[in-house]
Amino acid sequence: MKKKSIRTSTAVLLASAVLYGCAGNSAPAGTGHSAEMQETSASEAAETLGVEDSAETLAVIEDEAVPLYQKPAGSDVRTPVASGSVTYGNGRATIDASNTSNGYVMIKYTGGQSRIKIQIAKSTTYTYDLNARNTYEVFPFTEGNGTYSIKIFENVSGNQYAQVMSQNISVSLADEFAPFLTPNQYVNFSNGSAAVNKGAELAASAADEIGVVTNVYNYVINNITYDTAKAASVQSGYLPNVDQVLAQKTGICFDYAALMTAMLRSQDIPTKLVIGYSGGLYHAWVNVYIDNIGWVDNFIYFDGHNWSLMDPTFASSGGQSESIKQYIGNGSNYQAKYTY
Repeated sequence: MKKKSIRTSTAVLLASAVLYGCAGNSAPAGTGHSAEMQETSASEAAETLGVEDSAETLAVIEDEAVPLYQKPAGSDVRTPVASGSVTYGNGRATIDASNTSNGYVMIKYTGGQSRIKIQIAKSTTYTYDLNARNTYEVFPFTEGNGTYSIKIFENVSGNQYAQVMSQNISVSLADEFAPFLTPNQYVNFSNGSAAVNKGAELAASAADEIGVVTNVYNYVINNITYDTAKAASVQSGYLPNVDQVLAQKTGICFDYAALMTAMLRSQDIPTKLVIGYSGGLYHAWVNVYIDNIGWVDNFIYFDGHNWSLMDPTFASSGGQSESIKQYIGNGSNYQAKYTY
């Protein structure tokens, strides 16, 4: 701003000097100076102020905009679609692979058995229960590009299953983050979800992505309580209902992580729901991708000075005690097994 003031003063001074020297080509009475001397004086004044030419061209220079965090307008929910352009089936099950580039596959069972399992394998084999009938469910390709084997099984008896169909699918992602932004069976949400609306509300006051993560994290650990009765009775195949968890404000670690993942994904922040072991416990937590930082695996909560592991269950149930914070902050306490 000082440069603009000097430049304005110089222009005013030069205009006065030129007008003074050009007034009838003569000096005011009593000055004892000619018009030529007046012009010379104006030139010297300009030189003294660092201006080369009294007829200097004025330029319009706009101030640069300050880069700001571009939050989605309310929410940014991706909706999986079984468009039917690429399908595989045999009358009892259908695999819709139309949108593999977007990080997911959709599978539908139309047979008569009550218990159906799906295995999706690349370097790790993921086993899912197929719960819906005559409608598609969404499953992510969380291991990136490559060939995935998809197998569908019907229960025969006990833990014995017979294969219904098998299909290899080649995946080339259009966006490496797509599997961690899209809803799926484990992180199930939609545009109308209460969890999505709450995520948008929490993000509204954030200045950047870290602010969004911090707001969501703090909301979950301060408002959701751990359900010990549910933890003692939960059965294999349980899937979180994020809107129900939000409404009841209680849940197990799987619920905490799924709710937070849904909120962050709906704000266009790539988020992994991770399942593995913490000590001897089977546990769930969250990893997040932050622009200009990358995937922050195990250490994702930023308190303004340090990163800490985002483990909303332990942070909430532990009352934010120092011992809990130290445990959370030690990545060696966590061994990831699956990512959804």
